Amino acid sequence: MRLVQKSLHQEVAVTLREQIFSGVLLPGSFVDEVALCESLKISRTPLREALKVLTAEGLLRHEPRRGCFVSEVTEQDLDDIFPVIALLEGRCAYEAASNASDADLAALKTLHDRLQGHADDGRIQDYYATNLQIHEAIIMLANNRWLAQAISDLRKILKLARLQQLHAPGRLNQSLSEHLSVYAALMSRDSAGAEAAMRTHLTRQRDALRDLSRHQTKSRVAA
Repeated sequence: MRLVQKSLHQEVAVTLREQIFSGVLLPGSFVDEVALCESLKISRTPLREALKVLTAEGLLRHEPRRGCFVSEVTEQDLDDIFPVIALLEGRCAYEAASNASDADLAALKTLHDRLQGHADDGRIQDYYATNLQIHEAIIMLANNRWLAQAISDLRKILKLARLQQLHAPGRLNQSLSEHLSVYAALMSRDSAGAEAAMRTHLTRQRDALRDLSRHQTKSRVAA
């Protein structure tokens, strides 16, 4: 099988995407094309093609005669995105309940056991990583590339916001309980139940983020 190599502008897009997600390029910051060309040792053409890709993904915004800036995610953006992603991932859970084999469910059990261990030990970053694996596994089981693509696009925007909803008081255990509800429905081959549980899980993520934002605002005012 012949491997398909990425074009230069695709490789540049991967590099810039990583810099955005890691915080090297901060939300709202100007994308300095001259500096990037020098640091990446490339010409303007592949860079500008890469910028077009990231602009189409919503990670950058282009302003005429000014250039590109890293997108900023507002509270309104989160209010708009979470109901949509809840619907999409809910549908994935619905399909996964019908599609999952016994081996698939066994693999999900292993992931949920790991999630439980991270929650019990308060290992939030490990919990985040396993949580993502579970979501991706359910999306894969849905076997719908259009759902997967739409969710991937939205998750890039959410990743831009550097969300830390598990730091909200009580959220870690609440999140675990929600995941176990989704898993129980999958085990029972209850498509409607899995869909409802996943939608509840995503909706409560937004609620937790809102509560955390309010708490942080109060703390800053009090200080």
